Amino acid sequence: MLRKYFVAALGLLSCTVSVAQTVDTAVAAPSNEPVLTITGSVDAYYKLDFAKTTANSLTSFTQTHNAFSLGMASVKFEHKGDKVSAVADLGFGPRAKDFAYTDNGITQAVKQMYVSYAPADWLKFTMGTWGTHVGYELLDPQLNRNYSMSYMFTNGPFSHTGLKAEITKGQHGFMVGVANATDFRIPPSDQINKKFLIAQYTFAPSDKVKFYLNYVGGQNPDTSKTSQFDAVITAKISDKFNVGFNATSNSTKFWDGTKNTDGLTWGGAALYLNVDPTPAFGLTLRGELFSDKEQLKPFASATQGGSIFATTLSANFKTGGFTFIPELRVDNANNNALFIDKDGIGTKSAASFLIAAIYSF
Repeated sequence: MLRKYFVAALGLLSCTVSVAQTVDTAVAAPSNEPVLTITGSVDAYYKLDFAKTTANSLTSFTQTHNAFSLGMASVKFEHKGDKVSAVADLGFGPRAKDFAYTDNGITQAVKQMYVSYAPADWLKFTMGTWGTHVGYELLDPQLNRNYSMSYMFTNGPFSHTGLKAEITKGQHGFMVGVANATDFRIPPSDQINKKFLIAQYTFAPSDKVKFYLNYVGGQNPDTSKTSQFDAVITAKISDKFNVGFNATSNSTKFWDGTKNTDGLTWGGAALYLNVDPTPAFGLTLRGELFSDKEQLKPFASATQGGSIFATTLSANFKTGGFTFIPELRVDNANNNALFIDKDGIGTKSAASFLIAAIYSF
């Protein structure tokens, strides 16, 4: 009798192990179901202008003085399938509102919203609205090492709404697309039939060096015509030191009633030196030369055109998803038509200090 019980127990144990193995195998089996990823960030800052004014704050998102200010609460939903994916990237706060300046109401919360289809590994089509391919800096603060923005970023473009195709072949990449006028998700009624051409060529000779050549051009809602070329180079010198370079040139032709005038230009170049002695601490020095001699951008309301050389030194203290940035910035113009001192008198230079807190997940 005891022997029968023993044999029965062994049989039961064998069945249990078999079932457990089947369950474990089923759990471990790979799934082809689409994957939802949620990321985001929150940031705030305090800025002090040494001239005690906001008049010298001429770049995006930090146009305050002696105030604690909100940046943006951002959440990005990304759903990826085998060939089709979708992104809804939303932002709330002054930073998001300034970014979506052509929109009103709740649509100002839309940073990016698009659907992509990749029929092959080397080809992808995207329709919707997305952040521009032009420039080195990005809207989301955790993706930049300086908290304040450059003059090149500030003067755009910010985003594009349309259809683009991306092709990747080995070390080379190509993107071409058609879009609404720059930064317009919904164009004015008299501009619905006007479109911009956007394009990008990328070259990565190694995993340490990348080149980007960018273009955007078309007719603006004010009937002017814009053509902008932009170049970006990134190079990883070592695990602790990397370099970024950005140059851009914009030509704009205005309508005088019978024809477009000769092109008026603005442009600039910036060098980014990034050093990271430890994973928890890094420094970035940005030097930017911005030219607006024909008074199209920051010098538009000044008595004369000119140029600016802006130097920004930012420290990055990191732990987990948190980054703390103290930053010192000095902007020098070649004349006193742009900046003012604490007495309201024209001066060639402006300086500010800020601290920023960023948390990303």
